[in-house]
Amino acid sequence: MKSPQPPARPGHLFVIAAPSGAGKTTLIEKLMGREPSLVVSVSHTTRPKRASEIDGVHYHFVDEAAFASLRDADEFLEWARVFDHAYGTSRDTVIRQLAVGRDVILEIDWQGAAQIRRRHPDAVSIFVLPPSQSALIERLNARGQDRPEVIAKRLQQAVDDMSHHDEFDYLVVNDDFDDAVLRLRRIVKATRGGERLPKEDHSTLLGELLRTPVQGQLR
Repeated sequence: MKSPQPPARPGHLFVIAAPSGAGKTTLIEKLMGREPSLVVSVSHTTRPKRASEIDGVHYHFVDEAAFASLRDADEFLEWARVFDHAYGTSRDTVIRQLAVGRDVILEIDWQGAAQIRRRHPDAVSIFVLPPSQSALIERLNARGQDRPEVIAKRLQQAVDDMSHHDEFDYLVVNDDFDDAVLRLRRIVKATRGGERLPKEDHSTLLGELLRTPVQGQLR
């Protein structure tokens, strides 16, 4: 008679947040390619679907009424409103993945990260920073999707978001892309091994990133 299989160890929960334009989504996509055992939770959102997006893959796109119904039923592990649209993480989906030993990434903002810390204090939180404010402005401009006044709003919001950097376990600077992915992989591997990596000193960079945006750089 076969002995029963030991229960799977609970998975690790990783929170990755960043200001708009820092390159968080691209970093996570590359990380997933190199660490295929990771799972990214697909959020619900009331934001309109872009032409390149697939419902259920990039987001679960829902209207305001459906989102409110899920929120009021406490179906979200966390939720927040960003740029006039709501975003939320399915509680049931994440809990089921963790229960079978899968390591889950939540790609959310600092507001959601704060809620996760209260509910899952063992979650590992990572905040992605751009290499400079000018690089952030360039990335926001390069999207070619927004008017200058919208970019200015996003830039100010990015500075506000970055002011919450000290609430996170790790900071990762997305300057050299491959180095940033490597840093993320090291954090994941250390967490799986029950270790914490030493923190890096980014005080000089943060001083530059958190200054008042120079509006003249917007176009």
